[in-house]
Amino acid sequence: MSIKVYKKNTAGRRNMSIVKPDELTDKKPEKSLLAPIKNKAGRSNGKIAVRHQGGGHKRRYRLIDFKQQKFDIPGRIVAIEKDPNRSALIALISYNDGDKRYILATEGMKAGGKILSSFNAPIKEGNRTALKNIPYGTIVSNVELISGRGGQIIRSAGSGATLRAIDGKMAQLKMPSGEIRVVSSENFATIGRVSNFEHSAMSIGKAGRGRWMGKRPAVRGSAMNPVDHPHGGGEGRQGIGLKNPKTPWGKPALGKKTRKKKKYSDKFIVKRRHKK
Repeated sequence: MSIKVYKKNTAGRRNMSIVKPDELTDKKPEKSLLAPIKNKAGRSNGKIAVRHQGGGHKRRYRLIDFKQQKFDIPGRIVAIEKDPNRSALIALISYNDGDKRYILATEGMKAGGKILSSFNAPIKEGNRTALKNIPYGTIVSNVELISGRGGQIIRSAGSGATLRAIDGKMAQLKMPSGEIRVVSSENFATIGRVSNFEHSAMSIGKAGRGRWMGKRPAVRGSAMNPVDHPHGGGEGRQGIGLKNPKTPWGKPALGKKTRKKKKYSDKFIVKRRHKK
């Protein structure tokens, strides 16, 4: 995997770079595994629910098999592809029964390789098995929170959780954030780290490239008028004039804890994440 830095031919190219994974396959997406995406531009019933969204290039959704419940049926990696809807790479798998599915690719996956999802799968990167069958210290990804629901956590590019211990029916995982939480040891996980770890090193380079991705401009509150934002007003460059920053609607922002004090998942968290 390498990062391509463009020549400084124009102002937009001056700081632009892209990630070029070595294992990518030159192949068009599998038509049977594509679905249309309706662009809602952050609106709900015509009202803006999420700001700074809209426009962008048309995309098609890749149907990803997060469950991987083709148990004991070996699969061959046909291609490694980019997915415009996520940071990680995806792998097209052709199973021995003729079925084809997309899965999240892990580091080291290459076209022509083999994978297996099974209770007795070998401990090999890309294979999927129950947490209780995985040795301590192994890095896992695409982990189930509820058995049979499919991978729900550790799915972004370059992320991986470390299996620390198995205590009875529960497995202890150290998350990328430093949080330590427990899940059922019967839950399935994929062995290995999620692919495309250099994704965060990519530099967009210009605002226009962000617009291609569906991102609209974000205006600073301090640049607005007092009627539009609590930070607004003043002559010239002013501070926000408040003890703590606020959202446009007057709620505390930047550092205010929003997690419920008695959330159902508190009992599964052994140690909270590190404060950055």
